[in-house]
Amino acid sequence: MDLPIVVGVDGSEAGLRAVDWAADEADLRGLPLRLVYASLWERYEGEALAEDLHKPSEQVRAEDIVAAAARRAARRRADVKISTEVLPEEPEYTLVRESRGAALLVTGTRGRGGLAGALLGSVSLTVAGHAHCPMIVVRGDQDDRARPGRHGRVVVGVGDTPAAPATMRFAFEEARRRGAVLEAVRAWRCPAHETTDHPQLAGGPARLHEQHAVDALETALKEAPDDVVVRRRTVEGHARTVLVGASRDADLLILGARRRPRHFGLQLGRVAHGVLHHSDCPVAVVPEPV
Repeated sequence: MDLPIVVGVDGSEAGLRAVDWAADEADLRGLPLRLVYASLWERYEGEALAEDLHKPSEQVRAEDIVAAAARRAARRRADVKISTEVLPEEPEYTLVRESRGAALLVTGTRGRGGLAGALLGSVSLTVAGHAHCPMIVVRGDQDDRARPGRHGRVVVGVGDTPAAPATMRFAFEEARRRGAVLEAVRAWRCPAHETTDHPQLAGGPARLHEQHAVDALETALKEAPDDVVVRRRTVEGHARTVLVGASRDADLLILGARRRPRHFGLQLGRVAHGVLHHSDCPVAVVPEPV
């Protein structure tokens, strides 16, 4: 039996955009779509969905939310098999549990305009740190509609420890599935204490760090399949800034997340936190066993 794509729905504009994106992804992969609403609150607090249902927001219930999301997904991708679930639980707990039996987990940002629209909500951030399957946070396109990939470019970030086979396999497959170029990006910096004012030595440390970045890319891409077009790019700068910049004309940005000993589940580092908050395109977080 094919594992479903699970999308967390909450009736928000960002959540509905995630439903659109997940429906497209389910159609692309030939997988069923499972819509899950989880909350300890009985009523929905919001405007957009209430207007769509022609009800005051205080009368909108969980069943209305998932039914509206299911209709939206069916209108978008009629051939996708859709199921729904309403659970009186904390959404973080529910989505992490759902990720154990999912091919992919999808959430929105839950932002509502202004600064809030730029930052990731606590539910998505928590789940991204603990999901057992690849998770995609749908960012970008602030008109509240998901859009199909239009740049023909998937970006994968390569970190200090490039031995991340699950992340790279996911990146290769996503590029192949979309018919997109895969761009592997490695940021590098030369620490200030390694620089010198001597004109004949000033470039030495920087060249060494850049070469280390080049070597890291080669190691990460050694299993690249022949049918995927791969580009390698090393950029001097902070990894978070470099990757956010790379997201501006990408269809998907992929990061690996490693499990840390003595911690529950996946723990996201500063780079992943920053990218999830500020990326201009959807971000995939792939769990990488240590």
